[in-house]
Amino acid sequence: MEINEIRKKLKKELDKARYEHTMGVMYTAGSLAMAHGYDYQKAMVAGLLHDCGKCLPTSEKISLCEKHHILITPVERENPGLLHAKAGMVLAEENYGVTDPEILHAIKVHTTGEPNMNMLDKIIYVADYIEPLRCEAPRLDVIRQIAFSDLNQCVAEILYDTLHYLSGRKGSIDPSTQLTYEFYRPYGKEHS
Repeated sequence: MEINEIRKKLKKELDKARYEHTMGVMYTAGSLAMAHGYDYQKAMVAGLLHDCGKCLPTSEKISLCEKHHILITPVERENPGLLHAKAGMVLAEENYGVTDPEILHAIKVHTTGEPNMNMLDKIIYVADYIEPLRCEAPRLDVIRQIAFSDLNQCVAEILYDTLHYLSGRKGSIDPSTQLTYEFYRPYGKEHS
């Protein structure tokens, strides 16, 4: 499916705010890919589809994961919003014809991250955080600058801020996020 076809179909599936965020992530991912010597079209497809499962009802997200034998962790059961990434990976393949394993993987891990992410994983993880409509995160100006020069440092800084934010809220923190931070922490500089 061509990018324009995916966009048209996605526009019907997502609410207005989510669609606008998605477009921001798509273009940011393409820009990051160009800055880091990665295939920008692949990055744009992954950015466009990263939240394709976001507007599904919780029961459908759970059902999709169970049907495809995708592990649902206790934290995901407690916070089913996290399941949109795994459900989105399934939808990208089934509804949008994506077969590229790198794109599917980047969609799957874009929310929590994972240790030792590949280039596309990092591009989508970062693009989701820094796209132009995002404005609520602290240090966004600094993180946006780092994104175009050092993806590993950028991932470390985002994870640091994310864990700091989540630790001040009720609810569990997904262990994947903590493990990812432990992996990327040596690359971080801003909070040292």
